[in-house]
Amino acid sequence: MRPRSHSGERPDRQAALAQYRGRARFYDTELLLFEPIRDEAIAQLRLHSGDCVLDVGCGTGLSFDKLHSRVGRKGRIVGIEQCPEMMGQAEEKLRQNRWSNVDLVLAPASAARFDAMADAALFHFTHDILRDEAAIANVFEHLKPGARVVAAGLQWAPPWAWPTNGFVMLAALYSTTSLEGLGHPCSRLAPRLADFRVQHTALGGIYVGSGVHDPAKH
Repeated sequence: MRPRSHSGERPDRQAALAQYRGRARFYDTELLLFEPIRDEAIAQLRLHSGDCVLDVGCGTGLSFDKLHSRVGRKGRIVGIEQCPEMMGQAEEKLRQNRWSNVDLVLAPASAARFDAMADAALFHFTHDILRDEAAIANVFEHLKPGARVVAAGLQWAPPWAWPTNGFVMLAALYSTTSLEGLGHPCSRLAPRLADFRVQHTALGGIYVGSGVHDPAKH
Protein backbone atom coordinates (compact mmCIF):
# COMPACT_ATOMS: atom_id res chain seq x y z
CA MET A 1 0.00 0.00 0.00
CA ARG A 2 1.48 3.36 -1.04
CA PRO A 3 1.34 5.94 1.73
CA ARG A 4 -0.58 9.14 1.21
CA SER A 5 2.16 11.67 0.81
CA HIS A 6 0.86 14.81 -0.86
CA SER A 7 1.90 18.19 0.46
CA GLY A 8 -0.64 19.58 2.91
CA GLU A 9 -2.13 16.24 3.93
CA ARG A 10 -2.09 15.17 7.55
CA PRO A 11 -0.23 11.97 8.51
CA ASP A 12 -2.31 8.83 7.95
CA ARG A 13 -2.01 6.21 10.68
CA GLN A 14 -3.46 3.32 8.66
CA ALA A 15 -1.13 4.05 5.76
CA ALA A 16 1.81 4.17 8.18
CA LEU A 17 0.88 0.80 9.66
CA ALA A 18 0.72 -0.76 6.21
CA GLN A 19 3.99 0.89 5.23
CA TYR A 20 5.98 -0.39 8.20
CA ARG A 21 4.47 -3.86 8.35
CA GLY A 22 6.19 -4.54 5.07
CA ARG A 23 9.50 -3.05 6.19
CA ALA A 24 9.85 -4.56 9.67
CA ARG A 25 12.03 -7.55 8.72
CA PHE A 26 14.50 -5.44 6.73
CA TYR A 27 14.28 -2.15 8.62
CA ASP A 28 17.58 -2.45 10.49
CA THR A 29 19.51 -2.99 7.27
CA GLU A 30 17.69 -0.16 5.51
CA LEU A 31 18.73 2.35 8.17
CA LEU A 32 22.44 1.49 8.33
CA LEU A 33 23.27 4.59 6.29
CA PHE A 34 21.68 6.82 8.93
CA GLU A 35 23.39 5.35 12.01
CA PRO A 36 25.80 8.32 12.38
CA ILE A 37 22.72 10.56 12.69
CA ARG A 38 21.37 8.30 15.43
CA ASP A 39 24.71 8.51 17.25
CA GLU A 40 24.63 12.31 17.15
CA ALA A 41 21.00 12.50 18.26
CA ILE A 42 21.58 10.21 21.23
CA ALA A 43 24.74 12.11 22.19
CA GLN A 44 22.69 15.31 22.31
CA LEU A 45 20.30 13.76 24.83
CA ARG A 46 23.15 14.06 27.38
CA LEU A 47 21.92 11.03 29.30
CA HIS A 48 23.29 9.95 32.66
CA SER A 49 23.28 6.66 34.49
CA GLY A 50 19.87 6.10 36.06
CA ASP A 51 17.97 8.37 33.67
CA CYS A 52 14.62 7.51 32.14
CA VAL A 53 14.34 8.15 28.39
CA LEU A 54 11.39 7.90 26.00
CA ASP A 55 12.13 6.49 22.55
CA VAL A 56 9.12 7.82 20.64
CA GLY A 57 8.41 5.81 17.50
CA CYS A 58 11.07 3.33 18.53
CA GLY A 59 10.50 1.04 15.55
CA THR A 60 12.55 -2.14 15.86
CA GLY A 61 14.48 -0.81 18.85
CA LEU A 62 17.58 0.25 16.95
CA SER A 63 18.32 2.95 19.52
CA PHE A 64 17.95 0.71 22.57
CA ASP A 65 21.53 -0.53 22.76
CA LYS A 66 23.00 2.97 22.59
CA LEU A 67 20.45 4.35 25.02
CA HIS A 68 21.03 1.47 27.42
CA SER A 69 24.80 2.01 27.38
CA ARG A 70 24.15 5.52 28.71
CA VAL A 71 21.36 5.02 31.26
CA GLY A 72 22.70 1.69 32.53
CA ARG A 73 20.73 -1.02 34.28
CA LYS A 74 19.51 1.45 36.90
CA GLY A 75 17.97 3.60 34.17
CA ARG A 76 14.82 3.03 32.18
CA ILE A 77 13.90 3.10 28.49
CA VAL A 78 10.28 3.38 27.33
CA GLY A 79 9.83 2.49 23.67
CA ILE A 80 6.61 3.65 22.02
CA GLU A 81 5.62 2.09 18.70
CA GLN A 82 2.28 1.62 16.94
CA CYS A 83 3.23 -1.10 14.43
CA PRO A 84 2.98 -4.65 15.85
CA GLU A 85 5.49 -6.06 13.37
CA MET A 86 8.08 -3.41 14.23
CA MET A 87 7.40 -3.97 17.92
CA GLY A 88 7.94 -7.69 17.43
CA GLN A 89 11.49 -6.98 16.23
CA ALA A 90 12.04 -4.72 19.25
CA GLU A 91 10.82 -7.46 21.61
CA GLU A 92 13.33 -9.86 20.06
CA LYS A 93 16.14 -7.41 20.84
CA LEU A 94 15.00 -7.31 24.46
CA ARG A 95 15.07 -11.10 24.69
CA GLN A 96 18.48 -11.39 23.06
CA ASN A 97 20.06 -8.76 25.32
CA ARG A 98 18.12 -9.66 28.48
CA TRP A 99 17.24 -6.03 29.12
CA SER A 100 14.88 -5.90 32.08
CA ASN A 101 14.64 -2.11 32.21
CA VAL A 102 13.14 -1.52 28.77
CA ASP A 103 9.36 -1.16 28.63
CA LEU A 104 7.51 -1.38 25.32
CA VAL A 105 4.22 0.40 24.67
CA LEU A 106 2.28 -0.73 21.59
CA ALA A 107 0.21 2.33 20.77
CA PRO A 108 0.24 5.52 18.70
CA ALA A 109 2.29 8.24 20.38
CA SER A 110 -0.88 10.28 20.78
CA ALA A 111 -2.57 7.56 22.86
CA ALA A 112 0.32 5.76 24.61
CA ARG A 113 -0.15 5.30 28.36
CA PHE A 114 2.69 4.53 30.78
CA ASP A 115 3.79 5.52 34.26
CA ALA A 116 7.13 7.18 33.49
CA MET A 117 8.19 10.76 34.07
CA ALA A 118 11.22 10.93 31.84
CA ASP A 119 14.48 12.85 31.85
CA ALA A 120 14.71 12.85 28.05
CA ALA A 121 12.83 12.03 24.84
CA LEU A 122 14.11 10.96 21.43
CA PHE A 123 12.20 11.43 18.16
CA HIS A 124 14.42 9.71 15.58
CA PHE A 125 13.10 9.91 11.99
CA THR A 126 9.50 10.18 13.18
CA HIS A 127 8.16 12.91 10.90
CA ASP A 128 4.52 11.84 11.13
CA ILE A 129 4.66 11.97 14.94
CA LEU A 130 6.28 15.39 14.94
CA ARG A 131 3.43 16.73 12.79
CA ASP A 132 0.80 15.42 15.25
CA GLU A 133 0.08 17.96 17.98
CA ALA A 134 -1.78 15.37 20.09
CA ALA A 135 1.23 13.04 19.99
CA ILE A 136 3.62 15.78 21.06
CA ALA A 137 1.30 16.89 23.86
CA ASN A 138 1.00 13.34 25.17
CA VAL A 139 4.76 12.83 25.19
CA PHE A 140 5.36 16.11 27.00
CA GLU A 141 2.89 15.12 29.73
CA HIS A 142 5.46 12.42 30.61
CA LEU A 143 8.54 14.66 30.70
CA LYS A 144 10.09 16.27 33.75
CA PRO A 145 10.73 20.02 33.59
CA GLY A 146 14.19 20.46 32.13
CA ALA A 147 14.09 17.16 30.22
CA ARG A 148 16.27 17.07 27.12
CA VAL A 149 14.36 16.54 23.85
CA VAL A 150 16.08 15.63 20.60
CA ALA A 151 14.54 15.13 17.16
CA ALA A 152 16.29 14.04 13.97
CA GLY A 153 15.01 13.41 10.48
CA LEU A 154 14.46 14.58 6.94
CA GLN A 155 13.84 18.14 5.83
CA TRP A 156 13.84 20.13 2.62
CA ALA A 157 17.21 21.62 1.76
CA PRO A 158 17.45 25.08 0.11
CA PRO A 159 15.72 25.12 -3.31
CA TRP A 160 19.00 25.26 -5.21
CA ALA A 161 20.09 21.93 -3.67
CA TRP A 162 17.93 19.91 -6.02
CA PRO A 163 19.92 16.63 -5.78
CA THR A 164 19.53 16.73 -2.00
CA ASN A 165 15.83 17.49 -2.27
CA GLY A 166 15.45 14.62 -4.72
CA PHE A 167 16.90 12.32 -2.05
CA VAL A 168 14.64 13.85 0.61
CA MET A 169 11.58 13.36 -1.60
CA LEU A 170 12.34 9.69 -2.28
CA ALA A 171 13.16 8.98 1.36
CA ALA A 172 10.05 10.77 2.58
CA LEU A 173 7.76 8.95 0.15
CA TYR A 174 9.18 5.69 1.50
CA SER A 175 9.14 6.51 5.22
CA THR A 176 6.39 9.09 5.91
CA THR A 177 2.73 9.44 4.96
CA SER A 178 2.77 13.22 4.54
CA LEU A 179 5.16 15.79 3.12
CA GLU A 180 3.46 18.48 5.17
CA GLY A 181 5.95 20.32 7.35
CA LEU A 182 9.12 19.03 5.70
CA GLY A 183 10.28 22.62 5.37
CA HIS A 184 10.14 23.06 9.15
CA PRO A 185 9.74 19.59 10.70
CA CYS A 186 10.07 20.79 14.31
CA SER A 187 7.65 23.71 14.10
CA ARG A 188 5.25 22.01 16.53
CA LEU A 189 8.02 20.78 18.82
CA ALA A 190 10.28 23.83 19.10
CA PRO A 191 7.77 26.19 20.80
CA ARG A 192 7.69 23.83 23.80
CA LEU A 193 11.44 23.92 24.26
CA ALA A 194 13.94 26.36 25.67
CA ASP A 195 17.33 26.81 24.00
CA PHE A 196 16.16 24.98 20.87
CA ARG A 197 18.95 24.55 18.34
CA VAL A 198 19.17 22.80 14.99
CA GLN A 199 22.18 21.52 13.11
CA HIS A 200 22.09 20.26 9.54
CA THR A 201 23.94 17.56 7.65
CA ALA A 202 23.67 15.72 4.32
CA LEU A 203 23.81 19.07 2.47
CA GLY A 204 20.85 20.33 4.43
CA GLY A 205 18.59 17.31 3.91
CA ILE A 206 18.83 15.95 7.46
CA TYR A 207 18.54 17.83 10.74
CA VAL A 208 19.18 17.19 14.42
CA GLY A 209 17.30 19.56 16.73
CA SER A 210 17.54 19.71 20.51
CA GLY A 211 16.23 21.72 23.42
CA VAL A 212 15.01 21.62 27.01
CA HIS A 213 11.43 21.03 28.12
CA ASP A 214 10.07 24.30 29.53
CA PRO A 215 6.51 23.94 30.96
CA ALA A 216 6.14 27.72 30.92
CA LYS A 217 6.11 27.62 27.13
CA HIS A 218 2.82 25.69 26.84
